[in-house]
Amino acid sequence: MHDVGIIRPEMRVEQVKARGGDYSRDRRGAVRRGLRTLHTLEIMAATIYKCQTSATPSALNTHLTAAMCNEMTHMQDFQTKLYEHGFKPSKLRWRYWMVGYVLGLGSRTLGKRCLLRTGIWTEAKAVHHYAKLLAGVEWDAETRAIIEKDQADESGHIERWKNLLEHPEAVA
Repeated sequence: MHDVGIIRPEMRVEQVKARGGDYSRDRRGAVRRGLRTLHTLEIMAATIYKCQTSATPSALNTHLTAAMCNEMTHMQDFQTKLYEHGFKPSKLRWRYWMVGYVLGLGSRTLGKRCLLRTGIWTEAKAVHHYAKLLAGVEWDAETRAIIEKDQADESGHIERWKNLLEHPEAVA
Protein backbone atom coordinates (compact mmCIF):
# COMPACT_ATOMS: atom_id res chain seq x y z
CA MET A 1 0.00 0.00 0.00
CA HIS A 2 1.25 3.47 -0.85
CA ASP A 3 1.12 6.46 1.49
CA VAL A 4 -0.65 9.09 -0.62
CA GLY A 5 0.02 11.65 2.12
CA ILE A 6 3.63 11.80 0.92
CA ILE A 7 3.68 14.49 -1.75
CA ARG A 8 7.35 14.37 -2.70
CA PRO A 9 9.18 11.12 -1.86
CA GLU A 10 12.88 11.28 -1.17
CA MET A 11 15.14 10.46 -4.10
CA ARG A 12 18.83 9.75 -3.66
CA VAL A 13 21.58 10.24 -6.24
CA GLU A 14 22.36 6.52 -6.39
CA GLN A 15 18.81 5.86 -7.58
CA VAL A 16 19.52 7.65 -10.85
CA LYS A 17 21.18 5.29 -13.33
CA ALA A 18 21.33 4.29 -16.96
CA ARG A 19 18.53 1.89 -17.81
CA GLY A 20 17.27 -0.19 -20.69
CA GLY A 21 20.52 -0.66 -22.62
CA ASP A 22 19.86 -4.38 -22.92
CA TYR A 23 16.20 -4.05 -23.94
CA SER A 24 14.96 -5.27 -27.29
CA ARG A 25 13.97 -2.64 -29.84
CA ASP A 26 10.27 -3.34 -29.23
CA ARG A 27 10.61 -3.06 -25.46
CA ARG A 28 12.60 0.20 -25.75
CA GLY A 29 9.90 1.61 -28.02
CA ALA A 30 7.13 0.63 -25.61
CA VAL A 31 9.01 2.13 -22.65
CA ARG A 32 9.68 5.36 -24.56
CA ARG A 33 6.04 5.73 -25.60
CA GLY A 34 4.83 4.92 -22.09
CA LEU A 35 7.18 7.34 -20.36
CA ARG A 36 6.38 10.12 -22.83
CA THR A 37 2.66 9.54 -22.33
CA LEU A 38 2.98 9.68 -18.55
CA HIS A 39 5.26 12.73 -18.68
CA THR A 40 2.95 14.74 -20.93
CA LEU A 41 -0.16 13.81 -18.93
CA GLU A 42 1.55 14.97 -15.74
CA ILE A 43 2.46 18.27 -17.43
CA MET A 44 -1.23 18.73 -18.17
CA ALA A 45 -2.30 17.81 -14.62
CA ALA A 46 0.21 20.15 -12.95
CA THR A 47 -0.89 22.97 -15.27
CA ILE A 48 -4.58 22.36 -14.50
CA TYR A 49 -3.93 22.71 -10.77
CA LYS A 50 -1.71 25.79 -11.27
CA CYS A 51 -4.49 27.48 -13.23
CA GLN A 52 -7.25 26.42 -10.84
CA THR A 53 -5.48 28.02 -7.89
CA SER A 54 -6.50 31.61 -7.22
CA ALA A 55 -4.66 34.28 -5.25
CA THR A 56 -7.19 34.15 -2.41
CA PRO A 57 -6.01 32.19 0.64
CA SER A 58 -8.42 29.29 1.19
CA ALA A 59 -8.57 25.62 2.10
CA LEU A 60 -9.30 24.77 -1.53
CA ASN A 61 -6.22 26.64 -2.74
CA THR A 62 -4.13 24.77 -0.19
CA HIS A 63 -5.43 21.44 -1.51
CA LEU A 64 -4.84 22.54 -5.11
CA THR A 65 -1.29 23.64 -4.30
CA ALA A 66 -0.51 20.29 -2.66
CA ALA A 67 -1.94 18.47 -5.69
CA MET A 68 0.07 20.67 -8.06
CA CYS A 69 3.26 19.93 -6.12
CA ASN A 70 2.50 16.20 -6.26
CA GLU A 71 1.86 16.34 -10.03
CA MET A 72 5.11 18.24 -10.54
CA THR A 73 6.88 15.44 -8.68
CA HIS A 74 5.27 12.90 -11.04
CA MET A 75 6.36 14.99 -14.01
CA GLN A 76 9.93 14.94 -12.68
CA ASP A 77 9.71 11.19 -12.06
CA PHE A 78 8.93 10.53 -15.71
CA GLN A 79 11.33 13.10 -17.10
CA THR A 80 14.10 11.49 -15.05
CA LYS A 81 13.11 8.05 -16.32
CA LEU A 82 13.12 9.31 -19.91
CA TYR A 83 16.70 10.53 -19.55
CA GLU A 84 17.81 7.39 -17.69
CA HIS A 85 16.67 5.37 -20.71
CA GLY A 86 18.40 7.72 -23.13
CA PHE A 87 15.18 9.35 -24.36
CA LYS A 88 14.01 12.95 -24.50
CA PRO A 89 10.58 14.38 -23.64
CA SER A 90 8.15 14.80 -26.52
CA LYS A 91 8.67 17.91 -28.63
CA LEU A 92 4.88 18.23 -28.68
CA ARG A 93 4.50 18.37 -24.89
CA TRP A 94 3.55 22.06 -25.13
CA ARG A 95 0.13 20.92 -26.37
CA TYR A 96 -0.54 19.31 -22.98
CA TRP A 97 0.45 22.52 -21.24
CA MET A 98 -2.11 24.34 -23.42
CA VAL A 99 -4.88 21.81 -22.68
CA GLY A 100 -4.08 22.08 -18.96
CA TYR A 101 -4.28 25.84 -19.18
CA VAL A 102 -7.70 25.73 -20.88
CA LEU A 103 -9.12 23.09 -18.49
CA GLY A 104 -7.67 24.78 -15.40
CA LEU A 105 -8.76 28.34 -16.13
CA GLY A 106 -12.04 27.21 -17.69
CA SER A 107 -13.06 25.15 -14.69
CA ARG A 108 -11.96 27.85 -12.25
CA THR A 109 -14.18 30.43 -13.95
CA LEU A 110 -17.16 28.04 -13.78
CA GLY A 111 -16.93 27.65 -10.00
CA LYS A 112 -15.76 25.27 -7.30
CA ARG A 113 -18.04 22.36 -8.24
CA CYS A 114 -16.84 22.44 -11.84
CA LEU A 115 -13.25 22.80 -10.66
CA LEU A 116 -13.56 19.71 -8.43
CA ARG A 117 -15.38 17.72 -11.12
CA THR A 118 -12.62 18.58 -13.58
CA GLY A 119 -10.08 17.27 -11.07
CA ILE A 120 -12.03 14.02 -10.63
CA TRP A 121 -12.41 13.54 -14.39
CA THR A 122 -8.73 14.29 -15.08
CA GLU A 123 -7.47 12.01 -12.33
CA ALA A 124 -9.81 9.18 -13.38
CA LYS A 125 -8.33 9.40 -16.90
CA ALA A 126 -4.84 9.31 -15.38
CA VAL A 127 -5.62 6.22 -13.27
CA HIS A 128 -6.93 4.51 -16.42
CA HIS A 129 -3.79 5.41 -18.41
CA TYR A 130 -1.55 4.25 -15.58
CA ALA A 131 -3.35 0.89 -15.42
CA LYS A 132 -3.12 0.44 -19.17
CA LEU A 133 0.60 1.24 -19.22
CA LEU A 134 1.35 -0.92 -16.17
CA ALA A 135 -0.32 -3.87 -17.89
CA GLY A 136 0.98 -3.24 -21.38
CA VAL A 137 4.66 -2.37 -20.90
CA GLU A 138 7.46 -4.48 -19.45
CA TRP A 139 8.91 -2.07 -16.85
CA ASP A 140 11.98 -2.56 -14.68
CA ALA A 141 11.11 -3.06 -11.00
CA GLU A 142 12.15 0.44 -9.87
CA THR A 143 10.24 2.23 -12.63
CA ARG A 144 7.18 0.05 -12.03
CA ALA A 145 7.26 0.98 -8.32
CA ILE A 146 7.29 4.69 -9.19
CA ILE A 147 4.42 4.29 -11.65
CA GLU A 148 2.38 2.37 -9.05
CA LYS A 149 3.04 5.04 -6.39
CA ASP A 150 2.08 7.83 -8.78
CA GLN A 151 -1.09 5.95 -9.76
CA ALA A 152 -1.99 5.62 -6.06
CA ASP A 153 -1.47 9.39 -5.68
CA GLU A 154 -3.94 10.00 -8.52
CA SER A 155 -6.51 7.79 -6.78
CA GLY A 156 -5.89 9.79 -3.61
CA HIS A 157 -6.61 13.01 -5.49
CA ILE A 158 -9.92 11.58 -6.73
CA GLU A 159 -10.94 10.73 -3.17
CA ARG A 160 -9.93 14.20 -1.94
CA TRP A 161 -11.93 15.98 -4.67
CA LYS A 162 -14.97 13.72 -4.12
CA ASN A 163 -14.83 14.42 -0.40
CA LEU A 164 -14.68 18.16 -1.01
CA LEU A 165 -17.61 17.92 -3.43
CA GLU A 166 -19.64 16.11 -0.78
CA HIS A 167 -18.64 18.63 1.90
CA PRO A 168 -18.62 22.04 0.18
CA GLU A 169 -18.45 23.80 3.54
CA ALA A 170 -14.86 22.52 3.83
CA VAL A 171 -13.78 24.73 0.93
CA ALA A 172 -16.11 27.69 1.44
